[in-house]
Amino acid sequence: MAIPDYQSIMLPLLQFAQDGKPHSVSDAMEYLASHFKLTENDKKELLPSGTQYRFDNRVAWARSYLKQAGLLENPLRGTFQITQRGKKALDSKPNEIDIKFLMQFDEFKDFKNRSKKDSTGKDVEEESSQTPKETIEEGYQKISNELAAEVLSAVMKCTPKFFENLVVELLIKMGYGGSRKDAGQAIGQSGDGGIDGIIKEDKLGLDVIYIQAKRWENSVGSKEIRNFVGSLAGQKANKGVFITTSTYTKDALSFVSNIQQKVILIDGDLLAQLMIDNDIGVSKVASYEIKKIDSDYFTGDF
Repeated sequence: MAIPDYQSIMLPLLQFAQDGKPHSVSDAMEYLASHFKLTENDKKELLPSGTQYRFDNRVAWARSYLKQAGLLENPLRGTFQITQRGKKALDSKPNEIDIKFLMQFDEFKDFKNRSKKDSTGKDVEEESSQTPKETIEEGYQKISNELAAEVLSAVMKCTPKFFENLVVELLIKMGYGGSRKDAGQAIGQSGDGGIDGIIKEDKLGLDVIYIQAKRWENSVGSKEIRNFVGSLAGQKANKGVFITTSTYTKDALSFVSNIQQKVILIDGDLLAQLMIDNDIGVSKVASYEIKKIDSDYFTGDF
């Protein structure tokens, strides 16, 4: 079953707490996962940022909204229980509990009126079935994907020499190659629009990595990878990184997974993302901080 949206979680979550006892969030998560017949893969689905499970995020927002409406309360940190208002809400036998249902409560209405205004005090659109965090993260992911496409397009238009320097700079930013001078000497061999050479795995040069990079439009097949692995054997090297601006065929990916050497394949999409992550060819235009309440602060005495 697909992961339910956070509004669909509200009613079963409140029903779970209807015995009036304090419950842990983990127990509620287990109950809800069983109620919605979620698989292990469903429960492990991540938000675009990879920092939180999607189901966990939706349960957290459902619980937060029920609390804002006065249907749940937190008697102790990490626990919650139903309130008298919550019991009355269940006694009315609602078919569902959603934003529209919660708007009957003044506290929730005030909360929504505050949260639906931006920094200028103007109203913003009502949220969809996504949680606010999902909306932010998926919006960010869309912007990131569009930027990655622009970055890759720019890379395809650059000269072989520029591409050579780009890869060197990226590897240094990622912690390889030692100094810029070392990295330039180690790679610095241009051929058919790509780069071939070795680079230090760490700043001390305890091991080296063989690098091959091709600014291609066609997919890289197993033949090219076999030749690369043969070059590794000739260099008595066990580690290699193959970088392309295009993609790899299934045969190429399968071949790499069945060889003794450790070979990493970086395609155009990953190359663009690594450039973005390491601030290569991009600049920051805005930064937003997501904060949460510090519960410990409010439990202490001054």
